[in-house]
Amino acid sequence: MKKPVILILLAALFITPVLNAQEEEESSQDNVKTGFNLSGVPAVAYDSDIGFLYGIILNLYHYGDGTRYPKYNHSLYMEWSNTTKGSMKSILRYDSDRLLPGIRTSAEISYNTEQALDFYGFNGYQALYDANYRDDTHADYLSRLFYKMDRKMLLLRTDFTGDIIEDKLHWFAGFEFRNMQIDTVNSTKLNDGKSAEDQLPYVDGGLYGDYANQWGIIPTSQINGGANTLLKVGIIYDTRDNEPNPMKGIWTEAQLIWSPSFLGSNSPSYGRFVLTHRQYFTIVPEDLNIAYRLSYQGKIGGQMPYYMLPFVFNSPPSWTRDGMGGSKTMRGILRNRVVGEDYFLANFEARWKFVYFQLFGQNFYLALSGFMDAGLVTGKYEIDLSNIAGDPDAMKFFPDEKESLHTSAGGGLHIAWNRNFIIAIDYGRSLDPRDGVSGLYIGLDFLF
Repeated sequence: MKKPVILILLAALFITPVLNAQEEEESSQDNVKTGFNLSGVPAVAYDSDIGFLYGIILNLYHYGDGTRYPKYNHSLYMEWSNTTKGSMKSILRYDSDRLLPGIRTSAEISYNTEQALDFYGFNGYQALYDANYRDDTHADYLSRLFYKMDRKMLLLRTDFTGDIIEDKLHWFAGFEFRNMQIDTVNSTKLNDGKSAEDQLPYVDGGLYGDYANQWGIIPTSQINGGANTLLKVGIIYDTRDNEPNPMKGIWTEAQLIWSPSFLGSNSPSYGRFVLTHRQYFTIVPEDLNIAYRLSYQGKIGGQMPYYMLPFVFNSPPSWTRDGMGGSKTMRGILRNRVVGEDYFLANFEARWKFVYFQLFGQNFYLALSGFMDAGLVTGKYEIDLSNIAGDPDAMKFFPDEKESLHTSAGGGLHIAWNRNFIIAIDYGRSLDPRDGVSGLYIGLDFLF
């Protein structure tokens, strides 16, 4: 039986500006952009389980008269993709510090369906990951999708940011609403059209099915997901010289998050505290810098629904990320591998811009990066194992191991288009086989 094959193609779609006033040179490397500028890439992928993926990513920028370039007045980000088996992603994001006087506005509406979302349990190394269970050449093989679940998520988000001390200290406030529908993987649908030798075996819902339906670990009211509303307030200290790829400066944020039960479903109230520090150092002016990020995120009261545990919260204009592990947190480590009520995240990265050029009137540079990522569950999500305490086949999924640091390392290539639209290609390797082997990621933007 063939293993899943992933083929990803992201080719630059060079689109000349819709509106472009007379350009003036900002430096020997850049032309100042004015008016509207459109950037984008098509996305094509294939996975033998979830089918052929096709889609497009577009970002429309408005630079005004160009006096603020590379800062923009308005940004409208659009992403859409679909697979022949039914996984879909639709995202619309808006960001501007000109819509409301003195206030930066960031907003998002998205709807994503994932037929094979990673699920490895809770509390890091205290949940077993055995690669043999999804290796169809191994005697212990269960299914390639044993560690998967099905999730449909609607997200509405709005954030506002304003000055306390101009260009340094800022306040922010906002809300996020998520409605999630969760189920086991629909292997019947995914097997449709497959040859007999490539059929996915039926495993009664995989690991998530065991947690939810067999072992009673997932609360009954949360098995199929639910709605969750987050109210957020905080402060940001920001001295960065450039937002997409800072060469120097500090970004430190602290935020309080409250999820009231009366604004959601199937979940009591709870609160979270987030403290994140990022710092950037110039090694070679314009070309070489070092950056690091440290973040602690923890519960400060109440009871979180399990489906909200993987999210990594960032203040605006950064976006809340889904999954401790994977492309935007710990590259090379399995997505959602590190899940708990409290956790620590660290990233260290060196970035070198080695080529600058202009094409079709657009500014580009290429950058290489080397990185190390790490994460750790510092506060466990409490689970009840009383239903399976006498079953060794079930208890093996909950090894009596101490949680320790999950680490990975790797490198990447970044293609920056007019400084703001950045195509990122990262490859990371896990430093512990309990976290997987490696990951190749093609997406947008530097990690932080």
